Amino acid sequence: MERKAYRFLFLTFVLVSFMLVLIACGSNDTEETGDGGTSDEEEVTSGGVLNIGLSSNAATLDPTLYTGVYESQIMRAIADTLIVYDQDLQSFVPGLATEWEAADDMMSYTFTIREDVYFQPGEYQDGRLMTAEDVKYSLERSAETSAQNRLSGVESVEVTGEFEVVIHLEEPNSALLAMLTDQGNIIVPEEEVEGWGDQFGAHLVGTGPFILENWQTDQQVDLVKHDNYWGEEPNLDGVTYTFITDQAMMTNALRSGDIDVATDIRGQNREVIDQDADLELLSTPGLSITYLDMNYQEGPTADPLVREAIFKATDIEEIVQGVHQWGGAAVANGPLPQGSWGYDDDFETLKADYDPEEARSILDETEYAGGFEIDLYVLETRTNYATIFQNQMKENLNIDVNIQVSEWGTLTDTVSSNNAPMNIGGWSWYPDPYFFLNPRFHSNQHGSNGNGKGYENDTVDELLDRALTETVDQEERAALYQEAVSEIMDDYATIEFDNLDIAMGINPKVKGFHLSADGSIHVVSPNGVNISIDE
Repeated sequence: MERKAYRFLFLTFVLVSFMLVLIACGSNDTEETGDGGTSDEEEVTSGGVLNIGLSSNAATLDPTLYTGVYESQIMRAIADTLIVYDQDLQSFVPGLATEWEAADDMMSYTFTIREDVYFQPGEYQDGRLMTAEDVKYSLERSAETSAQNRLSGVESVEVTGEFEVVIHLEEPNSALLAMLTDQGNIIVPEEEVEGWGDQFGAHLVGTGPFILENWQTDQQVDLVKHDNYWGEEPNLDGVTYTFITDQAMMTNALRSGDIDVATDIRGQNREVIDQDADLELLSTPGLSITYLDMNYQEGPTADPLVREAIFKATDIEEIVQGVHQWGGAAVANGPLPQGSWGYDDDFETLKADYDPEEARSILDETEYAGGFEIDLYVLETRTNYATIFQNQMKENLNIDVNIQVSEWGTLTDTVSSNNAPMNIGGWSWYPDPYFFLNPRFHSNQHGSNGNGKGYENDTVDELLDRALTETVDQEERAALYQEAVSEIMDDYATIEFDNLDIAMGINPKVKGFHLSADGSIHVVSPNGVNISIDE
């Protein structure tokens, strides 16, 4: 929602004073920026407990075992990573590390660690000083045992001083820094991990601004302020995360004041919150793409002309509007979401226009002139995309699309084994383009869920490899990724439908809240966030 605040009109002021007032009182568009911030003129209050609603239950807070975004939200307030993204997800900000540098051959990274960081008191240590040994232990534990492979490619971590470590890689990898921002790579004390054993995930101890105080299974998690936190003192006394799996109940809890922040707002609940004068709907393009992949190796879509015809016969805008009648998504312009630093506005010009007549003409040049029958695999939650696409294919190309609704395990097995003629999926990850392009389009990912379609292009492989192994300079990498995207879009291997929004509802008494494109909630962070409550 847009808030225009032209508050003052000083007719007698000189021109310079008038312009200064305009600058100070410029507009703030909450819907676009996702900021429910506190202005410099407002007094920041301290104290109180922030209640955040999470849309799924947490199973574990162990960094090597967690699998859900909702779990990482809690972990983020308890423990820290070496570095974090800035608020715009465009560059890195020091966390537990103050400095870092890649070796010339990109086979190692050296990190200087803060000397004033203390763990929270736990069952097996009393809040001791964190050192480089803790960094080595935590990162090697992640590299060796992470269930989600959240630190792949790390060979070892070497302690080169009490507060310095060198991370050695198996091969050059400029995406390492992005991985280090993941909550799977938080720094934890070995005594607590070994002491609790399998129960460490219910007793997480870290160096963060809040301490885990209470966990009521399937209900809520309570955190209290860590008085010996190394960073900026938290404005809040604590944070409570309440698990509310039903969307309508989540919205009602926000409206009744039971929670202060409602996450994962979708569908009609967006409208309910947006129309409530006592609440704010924050919405911003997220790091999430919904797409339809076409088999690149077998069946009708192995023919590039068939793929082109299908692309040009697909009215993407109709699909996005049909699925998101209450808003919450924008038409995607290729395989990189807007929130990625590799995204370029010129991607929109690379897309082929919707042109059913031309599409029929192209299909008539192939052995599949007049139409054919093809299977489309999809999760039940995405059948709305599939149904609209099915109707378009029948009407525009006389293609009979058989929708095969599958559960997750069957879908991934079918796709990764190259047995899906078509499939609809979703992709969401870090802002680094590597995590969107390599898993879905590099030929070394054949047999994976990302590139089960069997896409292969030597030029794309070369560009993706260079962006990963030749340089750590972000501008140089972005140029290589943008060239790769151009090649990918020319091959019509995939149809990107939408770039999904991250949307949350908040009570206006919450000050300093920042809605991030990756959906992460920072209550207190080195990137400048420190939420308070104005009671």
